[in-house]
Amino acid sequence: MKTSGTSATAPDLAAIERTWRSARQKLLSLRVPRGHWEGELSSSALSTATAAAALEVVRRNGGPDSGPLVRAGLRWLAEHQNPDGGYGDTAGSPSSASTTTLCWAALGLSPEQEAAFRRAEAWLQAEVGGLDAASIAGAITRLYGSDRTFSVPILTMGALAGRLGGGAAAWRDVPQLPIELAALPRSWFRWVHLQVVSYALPALIAIGWARHFHRPARNPLARLLRDLAQPKNLRTLESIQPASGGFLEATPLTSFVTMSLAGSGLVDHPVTRSAVAFLQSSIREDGSWPIDTNLATWVTTLSVEALSRWNGADSVSGADREAIRGWLLGQQTRVEHPYTQSPAGAWAWTDLSGGVPDGDDTSGALLALRHLGGEDAEVERAAQAGVRWLLDLQNRDGGVPTFCRGWGKLPFDRSCPDLTAHALRAWSAWRAGPSARLDAAIERGWEYLIGSQQADGSWAPLWFGNQHAADQANPVYGTARVMLCAELTPPGEAWREALCRAARWMVSVQSSDGSFGGGRHLPPSIEETALAAEALAAVSALPAPSIVAPALARACRWLVEATAEGTRFPPAPIGLYFAKLWYWEKLYPIIFTVSALGRVLGRS
Repeated sequence: MKTSGTSATAPDLAAIERTWRSARQKLLSLRVPRGHWEGELSSSALSTATAAAALEVVRRNGGPDSGPLVRAGLRWLAEHQNPDGGYGDTAGSPSSASTTTLCWAALGLSPEQEAAFRRAEAWLQAEVGGLDAASIAGAITRLYGSDRTFSVPILTMGALAGRLGGGAAAWRDVPQLPIELAALPRSWFRWVHLQVVSYALPALIAIGWARHFHRPARNPLARLLRDLAQPKNLRTLESIQPASGGFLEATPLTSFVTMSLAGSGLVDHPVTRSAVAFLQSSIREDGSWPIDTNLATWVTTLSVEALSRWNGADSVSGADREAIRGWLLGQQTRVEHPYTQSPAGAWAWTDLSGGVPDGDDTSGALLALRHLGGEDAEVERAAQAGVRWLLDLQNRDGGVPTFCRGWGKLPFDRSCPDLTAHALRAWSAWRAGPSARLDAAIERGWEYLIGSQQADGSWAPLWFGNQHAADQANPVYGTARVMLCAELTPPGEAWREALCRAARWMVSVQSSDGSFGGGRHLPPSIEETALAAEALAAVSALPAPSIVAPALARACRWLVEATAEGTRFPPAPIGLYFAKLWYWEKLYPIIFTVSALGRVLGRS
């Protein structure tokens, strides 16, 4: 790459450096007093609807009166309704049947929001074709297919809110989750074809009980098994509830558990009371709830890596590096996790008690620890434990899943390219010498990446998407994260060819102004353009296609202009949470810009 000039193929390095310095300073200024980052997640219409409904169901069943919070939440929903009457997950996201159904159910609990309720009802009528229980249930079921992790909670809220009819009839179209199976050892779940993912055990227990309570099975044996399983299931539920009261720190999951228990004779149960306290404490000043409390571990590890791209030693002082390193070491799990029975040695996305250890955050933590330097015996032990944890997580196909080594074919137990690429980079960072197991895992990881590349040269991620894409996929994110593996020692000609195909695909989806969306002809974002720019910079040092340099120059110019030289960073909802719930994170555009431009400067 040229080191100066503003030709079609060379970026303006002076402008890039000004932008990088400004963005870097902004990122550093957003640390919390303890030195790490917490970020800020978008407010969510879906979270606000479920939380408000849960608190109202609690009140109607004799529990604490959270009337002011409920009214504030419903006011926020009315004020943030889309012009078409529907709701998306974030303010301004396209209306969806799932989120609009939940908002419609919540708004219907209060006569004060009649107008917003009717507008949502009209949107649903036009979208679904009817407001009867069968039509609503059919539409929601079609959205999620065989995975009942989210479709059954939506229908449960509809039944509890009175939107699917009255009495036992309201539950006719709500599938019965097999709560009797929840009493079995979790190692058996994969063999009994349990159609929920591993993290959803609280919902399985609470929602399954609500359906059984309101509409018991006609089969006397099924009724008996569910009745007998309930005491053990409730003990399990209580044992896995985190200290915060919020399951996974997630408002929707906690809300579904709360309303199901409260609406089924368990309003005074300790789990219900603790979950209510979580919902009461997590409302924002404007009356909304976020999708999750924070992604502190995730955004901290991303920030550390971004700051290391260029002049990393000058970005964070020695004392601050020690503080971040100490905080990060403190987030590593020390015991088996009650949710997934995951062994110690991993990291979750958050520093709060509701987090669950996962592959992406463990890889991120390992890379951050390497970048922070100052390795000692404690850091070495932590890193080796993390490396072993990732090795144990690797699936038989060579890929890396999110939480558990494949329970089956449901999303979070499946391998995915972006997590696998992240793990390969983490393993390589801590590979101190020959290790037969580690070498074999890395080789299988490369084979998985090569085999999972799409015919057009792209890779599809799991936890990120694009709400404007027809299939909601975001191959720009997935491909960019895999292309970062270009910094590793190439394993062979097949991988080099895969990188070249990826680079050609990436350039092919760039807009004429230099920007990137989640794919071809999609609206651009700072996040996606920065991700693509960093990926192109990563392959620019290799024998890459000649089209890479001019594409990278155009992307850098767009970033400089779109961020006003690092002073403005409007976030875009490219994040996908559980069950394909959209969110934006305020730090993402800043982190990705710092990382991309730092890599460009570092290679110049």
